[in-house]
Amino acid sequence: MSQLPKSTGLKLGSLRQVHHIAFNVKDMEASRHFYAHILGLKELTGEEVPKTLVKLVEQGKVANFVTPDGTVIDLFYEPDLSPPHSDPSKAFTRANHLAFDIAPQLFNQAVEILKQNQVAIDHGPVTRPTGRGIYFYDPDGFLLEIRCDPEL
Repeated sequence: MSQLPKSTGLKLGSLRQVHHIAFNVKDMEASRHFYAHILGLKELTGEEVPKTLVKLVEQGKVANFVTPDGTVIDLFYEPDLSPPHSDPSKAFTRANHLAFDIAPQLFNQAVEILKQNQVAIDHGPVTRPTGRGIYFYDPDGFLLEIRCDPEL
């Protein structure tokens, strides 16, 4: 086993939290509907839009959503960008999935909402010692998860 060189990286704890996550989307309206109306995230508008993105938002090239903990999800409109495979379960991406946490008592309701909206489910619900989860795809084939801690 080779030994790694001594790290000169950031001190543990220097990175405080996820600031934002950016996705390329092929159909902005479908993605805006999905993140706002199916997942229930708040879309940033007016003064809430980051100053660096105002012009892109006005042009319909970017939409911004925020989770209750303040993580921003940026959607970048890329209509000509095709996934490497039409079946999202076979598409290669360097990211695996984005997981949203939900209260255990709301988990079953979230699963039903995904099913009622005919969201493509990859697998689940699954139950593990760490809680329950369901994996599904957004309109552009990105794998998402809704998960909860075990009920006490």
